[in-house]
Order: sequence, then structure tokens, then C-alpha cells
Amino acid sequence: MALTDLPMFQALRQKMQWHQQRQGVLAENVANADTPGYRSKDLKELSFSDMVDAEQGTEALRPVVTSAGHITSGGISSGVGTKVSKASSFERTPDGNSVVLEEQMMKIAQNQIDYQTATSLYSRSLGMLKSALK
Repeated sequence: MALTDLPMFQALRQKMQWHQQRQGVLAENVANADTPGYRSKDLKELSFSDMVDAEQGTEALRPVVTSAGHITSGGISSGVGTKVSKASSFERTPDGNSVVLEEQMMKIAQNQIDYQTATSLYSRSLGMLKSALK
């Protein structure tokens, strides 16, 4: 088994893929800022609870049960469950467009920061494991 097949790395990879997909959706919003009737879109927020899936077999990241009161099921799934949804916006232009460029640029900047954080965690964790194996 490769180091990158560990559930921790799969979860980080899933988070990075989500940020890549969100970047595409946000870029589409900016590209359609002048399209009449276009409504801005965004991806459903990816959270740890979305990754928890009791149906996953041995590939899931399972919590260690050291006490009877601990959680006994659940794991991190390997698929990226993204859903594009129409973003609700109170601002509308007379032609029905709901894209606010300032709002989209703030989302893009935050998305980039979050992606860089996940990338940094991934590379540093991989580096720590490699140095521990040496």
C-alpha cells in the first residue's frame, strides 16, 4: 500500500478536489457577470460530516474505540460528493443577473487560501511520514 492511499491523505485529496471544482464554478460566475438572467452558483460546502459514511468497508477511516462511549461506526469516504446549487443573492441587476463581482472575488480568494492550506497539510504530512520511515 502506498503512503498516499492512507485515509488521511484521501480526505485531504478529496478536499483539494472540491476546491478545484469550486474554483471552476466561481470562475463561471465571473465569466457570466454580464449575461442577462444568469444566477450565480456555488458548490455545497464540503464538511467532515459529509465525508463520514458508515457504508464504506475497510477503506474508510474509522475512529478507534477505546471506551464504550465512543463512536463505533463511520468513516471518511473516498468520493467527492459535490452539488452545484444556485446561490441566493439579494442583489439583482435590471436584466435579472445575480452575480456580484466583489462577492465572487472574495469567494475566489478564500477558496484559494483554503486550497493552499490543504495542499500544505498534504505535503507536510507526506514529508513527516517519509522522514519517519527513513
